[in-house]
Amino acid sequence: MEMKNSPAQHIAALIERIGRLLSTEAHAEGLLPVQWEALRYLDKANRFSRTAAALTAYLGLTKGTVSQSLNTLEAKGLVKKLVNRKDRRSKHLSLTAKGQKLLLRDPLNVTVAVLDELEGVPQRTLTTALESLLTSRLGAQGRQPFGQCRDCCYFANRHPKGNPHYCQLLGEKLAESEAAAICFEQTTKRA
Repeated sequence: MEMKNSPAQHIAALIERIGRLLSTEAHAEGLLPVQWEALRYLDKANRFSRTAAALTAYLGLTKGTVSQSLNTLEAKGLVKKLVNRKDRRSKHLSLTAKGQKLLLRDPLNVTVAVLDELEGVPQRTLTTALESLLTSRLGAQGRQPFGQCRDCCYFANRHPKGNPHYCQLLGEKLAESEAAAICFEQTTKRA
């Protein structure tokens, strides 16, 4: 028989409580939590992953919710939509200068500052545990994990065709700054 307050139950309750605190704080600057998440995603996603479809998959929300959020962010001058030159049916999304400036006041920064105080081993341990939890939960729901380009099996480091890196899946050059970006197509390297 499982204890009423097992360590796992306690951790789950802490995560839930922290999530609620973060959600409450995310009603800042006249935005909803999902709109903040969209801004953060667009700030960290690579150029191939800044689409409404990729954002929808990342957030795990309906197309309608994401579309409405993007329309609001566009109306506020925080996001702009550009027609994709390779596929005119889709649009690339990007942050405007106003959107980038607003991210400097992101309510999540308070939590980031607290986490920055956890140095070394505690921070790495927490990161590893939370990444494992997220990967497991996403896998259980059949959802895409997303990840950084540099951790993808298609990422070619210092490739001759690159700039300096190369995506072997998309056949595209990757700048150094894109190596750490979130990618919709990311497939984790097998150990």
